[in-house]
Amino acid sequence: MWFDLTALAVIGVLLIAALGAGTSMLYKEFYGPSAFVGRYLDLLATGRAADALRVPGVSIDHSALEESGISATASEALLRKAALAPLADVEIVAEKTEGDVTSVTVSYVVASHPGTSTFHVKQDGWAGVTPNWRFTQSPLAAVSLTVLGADQFAVNGFEVDRRQVSSAGTEAVAADPLPLLVFTPGLYSVTVDTAIAKSPGISILADSPLTQTPVELQTVPTEEFVDVVQTRVEEFLTECTTQQVLQPTACPFGLKVDNRLVEPPVWSIAAQPVVSVEPDGAQWMIPPTNAVAHIEADIRSLFDGSIEHVSEDIPFRVNGTITILPDGSASIRVGSPGES
Repeated sequence: MWFDLTALAVIGVLLIAALGAGTSMLYKEFYGPSAFVGRYLDLLATGRAADALRVPGVSIDHSALEESGISATASEALLRKAALAPLADVEIVAEKTEGDVTSVTVSYVVASHPGTSTFHVKQDGWAGVTPNWRFTQSPLAAVSLTVLGADQFAVNGFEVDRRQVSSAGTEAVAADPLPLLVFTPGLYSVTVDTAIAKSPGISILADSPLTQTPVELQTVPTEEFVDVVQTRVEEFLTECTTQQVLQPTACPFGLKVDNRLVEPPVWSIAAQPVVSVEPDGAQWMIPPTNAVAHIEADIRSLFDGSIEHVSEDIPFRVNGTITILPDGSASIRVGSPGES
């Protein structure tokens, strides 16, 4: 009898220990802070951006953004499925509690890039006998993006127009950083491929909640854009040759003489410039390049009245500025180096 009672007691203790261990494991896997963070990451991994924004503590007001050093006007355009990169291999690395805040560190692979992030959560009441949780620090972050030479770009393939997402609207200046809210963790690849500009792109790994990462992307002109600029410069110089004066108005070439014209001169372009287009801050410029004009004119000497026929090539240099207008068209201003 004594042996039976002892055996039953041992079995009871083992059952209680097993039940406690099972409950602890169940809590950790389904109801603890790590499970809460895991569910948030699962929403991002499955592209459910709208649901991720509804997780307690994710959405944030403007005042909290400013306190974290993020612009209060930061756009939410990238907080959507179309702008998310693939997230996989999520694993809880560590869980540490201090006071009522628990820090959960996770590892992951986002778009083939490994990373780790730490999130801070605390209990937010109860749902029956199980605890609710919320982020004490929003897992959102921001990218302060400056794209030079283009108003349109793509983030992870999602098309963005600066003028549609900037708080300044159509008055947005290309050189001004554009703050964009993003999820952490996340990889955000910015590329440009427009008729005017292109760029192989740059990638930003957002792995620290409530931080703002400055990013500047310089585009290069497309061949089509350079061809258009070449054509416009040639048209401008050709138009200058229609002015039958020695110094065509607002043109980069001319001829000075001390004597008098017999007939209006005839200009032509002997060698058109081969233009290139280079970045100029947020806009574009035509760097100085060589060209040659030709003049045919009869000049009467004021001294003895004799007439001299002038047939001369006039070398000159031409440059210019190119401004991209709000409607996407380009304003090209051609001048000569040193011209004010």
